[in-house]
Amino acid sequence: MFKKVTIQADQRGLLFHKGSYVKKLIPGTYHYLLWSQPTVVVLNIAKPFVVEGKDLQLFLQDEDLLRELDIVRVQDHEYVLHYEDGQFVQLLKPGVYAYWSILKKHTFLHMDIRKPELPAEVDRSILPKLTANVQSYEIASYESGFLFYDHVLQRELSPGKYYFWRGPVSVMVKTIDLRQQQMDLIGQEIMTEDKVTLRLNFVCQYKIVNPLRALEMKSFDEQIHIQLQLMLREYVGTLKLDDLLKRKEDVASFILSRLREKGEEFGVQFLSAGVKDVILPGEMKDILNTVLLAEKKAQANLITRREETASTRSLLNTAKLMDENQTLFRLKELEFLEKICEKIGSISLTGGGDLLERLSSLIGEKKAAGK
Repeated sequence: MFKKVTIQADQRGLLFHKGSYVKKLIPGTYHYLLWSQPTVVVLNIAKPFVVEGKDLQLFLQDEDLLRELDIVRVQDHEYVLHYEDGQFVQLLKPGVYAYWSILKKHTFLHMDIRKPELPAEVDRSILPKLTANVQSYEIASYESGFLFYDHVLQRELSPGKYYFWRGPVSVMVKTIDLRQQQMDLIGQEIMTEDKVTLRLNFVCQYKIVNPLRALEMKSFDEQIHIQLQLMLREYVGTLKLDDLLKRKEDVASFILSRLREKGEEFGVQFLSAGVKDVILPGEMKDILNTVLLAEKKAQANLITRREETASTRSLLNTAKLMDENQTLFRLKELEFLEKICEKIGSISLTGGGDLLERLSSLIGEKKAAGK
């Protein structure tokens, strides 16, 4: 009794006798006696070389078999990119792999993941297939980045996108915003020299010019915030309330000059600063409003007296002119009569005589009758 085994052109056979590997079988038909207990494993050469239940090392002693196999060993600190006929297939993790070299050309690109950054020879178009093994960081055009391996600073990163292997080395990227920024101090309670407690809203604008120095400082924003508080207290504490209200711009100039002295220490260029609001206690507001109202009333009275004096002086000058010039006096009389006539519905005159004199006498009679 015979056992018949047929191996196709796209196949190879592995002959085992009593469980032990004997040799490779090329395409063809084979007959074996059943009593010899032969076993033939048929493999498709378009697929990886894998024999279920058998370790690969068992077959690597067969020189004839090795001539048709590509063997790749991936070390513990490596990833290997596997390509078939120039097309990426998969990423190989540590281990030993075998592929039939008969139908396809296999190439392998070894990556040392102890150096996490992906080298330039890795085609970025395959990265979507490697998301489980690759992490990325992006530095915007207005940012500066800093690369850390295992919490140790490596270098500064310019704007762009960077890719790193997920492996034994911890990778971290920190970014610093280089755009103009604003810091607001809201409702800072400060006591003036004359013991008035008020609240200030203050603002300053700045840009980070030394990102590494800013990165080295713990709680960078908080430290700038505290410096602003201290400087405000230092300056406002030397002023009385009236002086502070008159010299708000001087406060900003003083704080800005002091901040610029600290600029190099913080790695920052301070651009501008200013007092937005001075908020007074309710009682102080009432007092200031009363003072302001009194000042405005005094100013109004002064203006009224000035106008009255000017009006009296004008009347005196007019009287002197009319006394010296009869024509002007007569014109003034006519103007006076015109205003009176505006109040009278009609006037009837009989007889002769000068119209102006008769009107004058008429007015005189009306005044006498009124008495």
